[in-house]
Amino acid sequence: MSHTLQARVAGALTNVRNPRVDNDVISAGMVQDLTVTDEGQVSFTFVLSRDDPAVLVRETRRAIKELDGVNEVQINVVEPQGAPATKGPPAGAQPAPAPAAGGAQPPMPQPAAPGELGKVIAISSGKGGVGKSTIAANVAVALARQGAAVGLMDADIYGPNIPRMLGVTAKPVVEGNKMVPLEAHGVKLISLGLLIERDTPAIWRGPIITKVIQQFLRDVLWGKLDYLVVDMPPGTGDAQLSLAQAIQLTGAVVVTTPQEVAIGDALRSAKMFERVGVPVLGVVENMSYFACPHCGEHTEIFLSGGGTRLAEEVGVPLLGQIPLQAGMPDLGDSGTPVVVAQPDSPAGEALTAVADAVKQKASRSMSLPIITG
Repeated sequence: MSHTLQARVAGALTNVRNPRVDNDVISAGMVQDLTVTDEGQVSFTFVLSRDDPAVLVRETRRAIKELDGVNEVQINVVEPQGAPATKGPPAGAQPAPAPAAGGAQPPMPQPAAPGELGKVIAISSGKGGVGKSTIAANVAVALARQGAAVGLMDADIYGPNIPRMLGVTAKPVVEGNKMVPLEAHGVKLISLGLLIERDTPAIWRGPIITKVIQQFLRDVLWGKLDYLVVDMPPGTGDAQLSLAQAIQLTGAVVVTTPQEVAIGDALRSAKMFERVGVPVLGVVENMSYFACPHCGEHTEIFLSGGGTRLAEEVGVPLLGQIPLQAGMPDLGDSGTPVVVAQPDSPAGEALTAVADAVKQKASRSMSLPIITG
């Protein structure tokens, strides 16, 4: 059976074209070491240069996933051997390790398996102020209310607002050199906001950010989780890359508002995850409309359809549209998520539906190793 399936896989790959070379990925030599097992496990190395569209990774994965009989896809994304660097090393930098004997490249570090952390979902945005932390907190609590074991990791180093949104202020205790996460609304959580004073700014460079993220993953007694929701800082910087390098992400959810300025930034966020081999599960459009608390009428405050256009451009589903709702900021400040305080309100129902969509998409996700180098 594997020979027949391998032929179908190869055929599907010939339909994926690289516009840079105007050829399919098989003929262009981008697919190497293709292996297909009788159990439907497909694995191969995908050679992607810096000039190739990052979307080719997602298109290739999608082409294979759509085949009957394919149960698992593993793609090792690498750059061509001898690819020139975009810029030289800074003065005083140590030289890169020499290639192994025979010209082979040294093995690339791979992100660690999640293990007992379950499915790791990054909630990200291209810019601040779009309600990313609100989405992360409510999705985590909604999943917990459905019976899942959920952790919420606040990786927004510069704006750690999750403790306030979930109503916790105590400092974590330490047991056996590991921190015990606090719990609120059925969710285990850890945040830099629990470890520093409220008015202390985090004026940190990349290496410290990387260390904090690694400690939150490895030095916290999370226990056995079904989901670990990670609230990322806005943008496409050190925190996002550090997380993708540290652990295998099930996928990312990109949060935006309808305005074009937010859509452009969110698109860069989605492309960043594609570039590092993390599937984008979908887009959430926050502040989509105003839901009148008296008559229920929907009024569009901003331009409409931005989230839909972003989802279509990235090629992922629109997971939900969350309305502006009177009283929601007060609920966040008081530490009670809207899915708890007002689950039957328009925003409460919309956020619960987003949690359902995330759960469904995460169960089907097949993540890819990160591009390094």
